[in-house]
Amino acid sequence: MARVKNGAVTKARHKKVLKEAKGYFGSKHRLYKSAKEQLMHSGQYAFRDRKQKKRDFRKLWITRINAACRQNDISYSRFIEGLTKAGVEVNRKMLSEIAISDPKTFSELVKVAKDGKAGKITKATEVTGNEVTIGAAKAEKKETTKKETVKKDTAKKEEKEEKKETVDYSKMTVAELKSVASKKKINVTGMKKAEIIEALNK
Repeated sequence: MARVKNGAVTKARHKKVLKEAKGYFGSKHRLYKSAKEQLMHSGQYAFRDRKQKKRDFRKLWITRINAACRQNDISYSRFIEGLTKAGVEVNRKMLSEIAISDPKTFSELVKVAKDGKAGKITKATEVTGNEVTIGAAKAEKKETTKKETVKKDTAKKEEKEEKKETVDYSKMTVAELKSVASKKKINVTGMKKAEIIEALNK
């Protein structure tokens, strides 16, 4: 039986692991055994911290919103409660960005939250630019989007009709003309090309 050597395969596997472990401290980037162990741990830490990162950012956004709320004489929990009662749907990331970049808009949101908590506002609210508009803003948006979709549909239908009208049958072959005629349920057996075109144009 022939002797089987697997040195090349082993070397390639070791090289692959050591390449991934490049930059690790000490023997973790030099020795295969410790490098492989460290890579396994690194993968586990990366998997865990991809999820932890989302939590950390949420904590940061809440801290920023809380700091901005305290400047406007309200706590974070009261602010969020007021916004939910007022129907404002702005996530914490956007609220933190508003708090940093546009304090005036944030102070207007605080007023909306206070009114929502007091029961003065029950309808949905939306932030547009530097103003907070209350009432039927969402309904108006839906109506405009519906109108736009209807316009698009009508435009598409008109385009299709134009395409149908501007079909040049003279450039088609007899086989293509026959297939078009069969789709339109026109009997063209025994007809010449000119006769088929006349039948299709009717």
